[in-house]
Amino acid sequence: MSPFSKSLTMTSRRIFAACVRHHSSLTTELIENMDKKATWDRFYTESSSKTSTFKNFEWFFGFDSVRDFIMPLLQAKSHPDALLQVLDMGCGTSAMGPCIYRHSSLPVRVTCADISPIAVRLMQEHVRAKAIHPHNCSSQLEFVELDCTQLHKHYGSSSLDLIVDKGTTDALLRSKEGKGKAGLVLKQCLKVLRSSGSLLQFSDEDPDSRLLWLETEAQERGVMAADVGVQEVGELRGVCYYCYQVTPHPVVQQ
Repeated sequence: MSPFSKSLTMTSRRIFAACVRHHSSLTTELIENMDKKATWDRFYTESSSKTSTFKNFEWFFGFDSVRDFIMPLLQAKSHPDALLQVLDMGCGTSAMGPCIYRHSSLPVRVTCADISPIAVRLMQEHVRAKAIHPHNCSSQLEFVELDCTQLHKHYGSSSLDLIVDKGTTDALLRSKEGKGKAGLVLKQCLKVLRSSGSLLQFSDEDPDSRLLWLETEAQERGVMAADVGVQEVGELRGVCYYCYQVTPHPVVQQ
């Protein structure tokens, strides 16, 4: 890891801790155990108990900061007479998935998935209480409890057009026992994406580190391969964020 990347990671860690501290007393546990279901259940239970009014909780930033990365990509993946399949992976109580559902002019089926049933329930209750009207009347929105290391149990191979990962992989990579899970999640994503599909990872990790990790984990001789690219999202609270795009491509059989 370069000195710049190390410094950036330390800065983002402090910002993450401050953000969590505002919402929870579980700061240390969260930072060290962000790969654990029980940690997130406690976090969302405690956060929701502090107020009677629901408020979306956004890691890093909200939809408006990255809509120009997401919506044009969806426009380019249109299927005649078919819903575009979108997964907001590790959605928590973010408004990211609902915003894609609301703003997409093309018909989409947006699945907001999280390992915490507490987060899923909070989002379901919120949408029931405050209906979201889609731009396209054929679009669909759902919230499901799902372990993202087991995407194959919910999706068939080559069935998704877009997977949005806003901080989920970061949480796994920065937890004590999560690095192996992060690699598994990436491989699962590549298996369930169509050949024309894409995984978008929004992260504050420097490209020197993340690109190498993605390029290494996304290649498996004779099994899978992918193209990896990066664009800068911008700076927020002194930290620069990036959009990493991972696109599977056919494996050439030897």
